[in-house]
Amino acid sequence: MSSSATPDLITTAVERFLAEVPALAQLKLILDLGLKARSDVQAYTVEVPGPKVVKGVADHARVRLEIERSSFNHLAEKGTLKDWRAAFEKGDAKASGDSSMIRLIAQVVEKQEERNRLRKAH
Repeated sequence: MSSSATPDLITTAVERFLAEVPALAQLKLILDLGLKARSDVQAYTVEVPGPKVVKGVADHARVRLEIERSSFNHLAEKGTLKDWRAAFEKGDAKASGDSSMIRLIAQVVEKQEERNRLRKAH
């Protein structure tokens, strides 16, 4: 994958995730994204709402997300909320930084998953 396509892929991933969790759409957040591949880590700054994607690390990011590049590629193109959760549970993705912000995002995602389960039950 070319480096010019990576920001577009990140934008796609953010848009798909926010489409599944619309309650996070207006959250103001600056996120450092580290895409790990073998011995290389590509760093991007993602600002939402937007999203605005810039190569490099922001010194004022509240959350740092590290994810295996191959997992990220799959999640960005075809991943669902369930797939994102599985990536965190398997250890392919890790979040660090402002614990209150991470907890808030986790709570909103859990509530969305509950709503999705209730819709399927009816």
